[in-house]
Amino acid sequence: MNFSGTIASDFMKLANIPLRKRPDLVNFAATDFLSLRKSIIKYIKAVYPTEYQYFVEADLGMMFIELVAYMGSIMSMKADMLANENFFATAQQRASVKKLLELIGVRMKGPLSAVADAKIKFETSPDTSTESYILTPAQRVTTIESPEDGGQTTYTLYKVVNGLADQANSTGNIILYASESDDKDSGAADASSTYTNLAIQEGALVVDSGEFAATEGIKTIKLSQSPVIDGSVEVFMNSDSATTSGVFTEVQNVYFASGTSDKIFQVNYDSDFGATIVFGDGTVGVSPNDTASYLVTYRIGGGSRGNLVDNSIAVTVAATSNGNARSGNMNNTSPATGGANAESVANAKRWAPLTFARQNRIVTLDDYSVFANSHISKMGTVGKATAAVRKAYCSANVIDVYVLEKASDRQLQKSTPNFKQDLLTAINKEKMITDEVVVVDGLIRTLDLIVTIFIDREEEANEARIASQVRGAILTYMNADNRDFGQELRISELNRKIFEIDEIRYSTIDNLDQDISVDFNEIIQLNNLTIKTSLLE
Repeated sequence: MNFSGTIASDFMKLANIPLRKRPDLVNFAATDFLSLRKSIIKYIKAVYPTEYQYFVEADLGMMFIELVAYMGSIMSMKADMLANENFFATAQQRASVKKLLELIGVRMKGPLSAVADAKIKFETSPDTSTESYILTPAQRVTTIESPEDGGQTTYTLYKVVNGLADQANSTGNIILYASESDDKDSGAADASSTYTNLAIQEGALVVDSGEFAATEGIKTIKLSQSPVIDGSVEVFMNSDSATTSGVFTEVQNVYFASGTSDKIFQVNYDSDFGATIVFGDGTVGVSPNDTASYLVTYRIGGGSRGNLVDNSIAVTVAATSNGNARSGNMNNTSPATGGANAESVANAKRWAPLTFARQNRIVTLDDYSVFANSHISKMGTVGKATAAVRKAYCSANVIDVYVLEKASDRQLQKSTPNFKQDLLTAINKEKMITDEVVVVDGLIRTLDLIVTIFIDREEEANEARIASQVRGAILTYMNADNRDFGQELRISELNRKIFEIDEIRYSTIDNLDQDISVDFNEIIQLNNLTIKTSLLE
């Protein structure tokens, strides 16, 4: 029987080949194009020694051999990538890292919004000394062009009450009473009225409302718009039971709730930062009643693009006073800071194992540092944090938590009192009862760098490009995300980053003659950077 041209004939031919000459049917080491091409040619020569002998590059048969080798290399690369993405240590894709972290109850941070102080000046006072200015939700929204990318960026105006932005009034009118005016002559004829008890927060305000259907199991709410700013979700519930009505509080994981009466929810984010709200099941956390109505407010946007210098916003806002139309001039009196892009894969892989090891309690110094660095607050964005023991006793310790807020992706700043108080409140809920904790400002040592790079004369046409690459390498090395408290600046490391650019012959740090050491609560931050170039003959 003739099996020529069939799979069976291949095996019969192989059976007649001596073992020492028989090619490997499966070579798991052959995963790249060249190895697969070589393996295929070896197989053809062994199995079809007379049928095919034209192994020249121009032959049509070689085209098909190389096509098969190419497809095999692509499939091997895909298989390797899929295998790597299943393990936390080797995963590189955000979606993979996110899913792996969710298995241990840790989630990646989403985008955060910038916040700034604001002022509104009306050229007239309210119609009476007891009257007020009223701004509707639509009048509270300002859209400007982002200086970072030129896109449209939205800011929402809030009234500051007792030092905190009035988030509970996020969907309603802002009422500015005459008594709150900074002007001494408010209420007098033709007097102006200035209000500084205001703040603006980046992000467009969204309101989702509805009713739960009568369903079994855990209740969820899929938010309608994205990307959702981390920490901006607020849930208000209305039902026929007092235990399931009112304000619900966001937690990282509802399954860590203490009992059935906790009005809590968690927010699960997808890779595009769409969000789904998950409530308790009645055993851990309150389960909303069937047919209960809900109101969810949140902001969309976020990121470093929302950070602005002071007085970047100068717009006219509309208001009413005693039913009469009024207009005022609004501007941000402080820089808008705290806007941050979604957590990077590198940062998540650094902090997530420590967050998991902490197990929702704060005992060791590392626990304090991990908690502070992972804290999400509406009062600002943590940039860096560390902890140290000020005093140690046999049964109690005094712990100093040093913290700096993020001003931008590259810069840090001192934290506001509101942010430090918010962090302290969160720490006190999970720390050892015998520990006394104080949240204090970390120290920033600003640094100017003057760098001279030396390149060959023939690279003169590329001088600007090379200098730009050097600037980028230094800024990345000095980025706030890549620096820690107590980390010294080593000239050798800085030069090594510069030398990664091929055209650089050598470089000098003109204003530094030795490494810079800092205290445990101090961090080095780049202030000004000057790049000089010198051509070598």
